[in-house]
Amino acid sequence: MTNTIPTDLPAWPYPRWVAHRGAGKLAPENTLAAFRLGAQHGYRMFECDVKLSRDGVPFLMHDATLQRTTNARAKIGQGQSAVGGDHDWAALSQLDAGSWHSRTYAGEPLPTLEAVANYCIRNGYFLNIEIKPTPGTERHTGEVVAQHAARLWQGQAVPPLLTSFDPDALEGAHATQPELPRGLLLDTLWTGWLETALRLECQAVVCNHALWDSRSVTQAKSAGFRTLSYTVNDDWAAQRLIDMGTDAIITDRVDFFSPA
Repeated sequence: MTNTIPTDLPAWPYPRWVAHRGAGKLAPENTLAAFRLGAQHGYRMFECDVKLSRDGVPFLMHDATLQRTTNARAKIGQGQSAVGGDHDWAALSQLDAGSWHSRTYAGEPLPTLEAVANYCIRNGYFLNIEIKPTPGTERHTGEVVAQHAARLWQGQAVPPLLTSFDPDALEGAHATQPELPRGLLLDTLWTGWLETALRLECQAVVCNHALWDSRSVTQAKSAGFRTLSYTVNDDWAAQRLIDMGTDAIITDRVDFFSPA
């Protein structure tokens, strides 16, 4: 592999600064309230987590289970499964996804991907969709999320960026909607990460920010990938990534880092 970083990569249409889960920790994550707050701080691109309900509706949720960020324990009941993918959207749509954060957001619902798409498209915002499959549904979730993303952003100049830690989910997205841009998420530089990103025809590699150094950035860029980082909440870390020439920074600190 050459060590020369290419200078003729395709244009990258996304902003450098990305608001993690809408507004980081300032609002209940993965809700429209968080997106609105992130936008109030000047952010034009948002990262969110998307999984499927039992009846196939893509909705925003990070965890496999519902307890941490909803009132599912009280609403659904102790005897019922706490896994989001075990419930139909009709039940999930009734949950309170805001009270756990603060009284200000009491009653904030879980949003569907469609609701978030409508918000972003109407306001000219960009989206990074992290595909978060319920265990055992990796490829299927990638397929369905990609199908919905292609439908929702049809005719838009800039589609959402689809990312996942799970190669099977990205494989499903690639097989179903190969025109949508994809990024491989990494929490370690496991053996074969670069080859996997190439095989999946990804456009980006999204790393835990501590994994990027001059060698790994050169590897990724020499292979034609854009380099993104999560979750960057300190000024020194952000400056290090900027100095290395990485392409985007995902942050919780929408109140600290000015995207301008």
